[in-house]
Amino acid sequence: CAFVCCKGASFDGHTFAQKAVELGARLIICEQDTGVENQAIVADSKKAYSLLCANFFDNPSKKMKMIGITGTNGKTTSTYLIKNILEQQGKKVGLIGTIQNMIDQQDIPAKYTTPQAYELNVLLSQMYKSGCEYVVMEVSSMALVQQRLYGIEFDVAVFTNLTQDHLDYHKTMEEYFKAKCILFENSKNIIVNIDDEYGRKVADMYKGSGRNVVTFSIKDDGAYCTAKNIQLTGTGSKFLMVSEGSINRVEFSMPGEYSVHNAMGSALSCTALGFDMASVAQSLKNISGVKGRCEVLVKDPFTVICDYAHTPDGLENVLSGLKPFAKNRFIVLYGCAGERDPSKRKYMSDVVTKYADYAVLASDNPRGEDPQKIIDEALPPLVEHKIPYIAEVDRRKAIKMALDMLQYNDILILCGKGHEDYQVIDKITLYLDEHQIVEQYMRKRNEK
Repeated sequence: CAFVCCKGASFDGHTFAQKAVELGARLIICEQDTGVENQAIVADSKKAYSLLCANFFDNPSKKMKMIGITGTNGKTTSTYLIKNILEQQGKKVGLIGTIQNMIDQQDIPAKYTTPQAYELNVLLSQMYKSGCEYVVMEVSSMALVQQRLYGIEFDVAVFTNLTQDHLDYHKTMEEYFKAKCILFENSKNIIVNIDDEYGRKVADMYKGSGRNVVTFSIKDDGAYCTAKNIQLTGTGSKFLMVSEGSINRVEFSMPGEYSVHNAMGSALSCTALGFDMASVAQSLKNISGVKGRCEVLVKDPFTVICDYAHTPDGLENVLSGLKPFAKNRFIVLYGCAGERDPSKRKYMSDVVTKYADYAVLASDNPRGEDPQKIIDEALPPLVEHKIPYIAEVDRRKAIKMALDMLQYNDILILCGKGHEDYQVIDKITLYLDEHQIVEQYMRKRNEK
């Protein structure tokens, strides 16, 4: 077997080379001389590892059409939309992402948004053996920097947007953006949202590069594809998708302008693969939604919605999309993640003060941080803007308190967990499923 020496944030695999030989490694792959007899020195051991893994499984990515989605928000929704559209065209599709991995209709738990190179190629190999012709996957910035996808060529790459996130890892927005662009270096077709300032940069960078750059917008008529006559409701959106020689009516069961962007990017991904726009638009109409993405848990006598929004921009998108349809109070429950960019905490509360009639500030995933400290750092904007609020560390208790206060026609949105059924506290993963909490609450309420 081979041992690959990689440098990580807290450990350098080169220091383990001699021990690896003693434990049976016949070859050491490294970036510098380790002093062992059988070593192969390479420029980048992480790239070498990814190529080894791909070759070990006979390069499964080269046997299927690969679609990669990157951006801060919208990746999960876009992957599910594309998978569903392709399946309605009669294709078998694999999916790799945040909520789960799927081999056609078989669900496989997901540990990372984008798996490590070995696990990724295991999945791709199984997808090919199961008859999948297409693979649609979320591509994280960290996975790109860590070269987990090195050597994979994408038929289509989609850029959704870029807003502040993961700066604890990338340090600056410029480095975060550079990480995202790694995907486009290995893509034939690039589908870009130019309503986002970084999307415009992507379009400008790759225009004339030999790649097919397809732009879309709800504001700029200069884009290849635009959305006209947008009609938004609390449960969906309707619009005309207009591109060269094509006008198609789209009805989509997810609300908000950001959902229009997700629908357009997904549709254009499929047309870039050769599918007819009219058929793709019809397929969007048949899609019911995505778990944990603006998902309605209760409709009457009040509304309870679950969403994964966990960044300032994510909150802005979902809250601005739902607020206009609140017939009574608009109540927002949210929290800020521990051991992640702490500067986001104030901005998240700033967004909540713009839309909420009542805020419930709870824990998200504190991880190893003190959850009360996180809440204290997020609290000042609520106090400053005199928004009525509850601050409760125990998220389960906070949800119960929010549900107890609901009146007729109120909207309560639970932000941050979405599809997740766990909470990480003191670095221990505990079971917490908001879908179940709300279901049990409503059952007891209806029994009274």
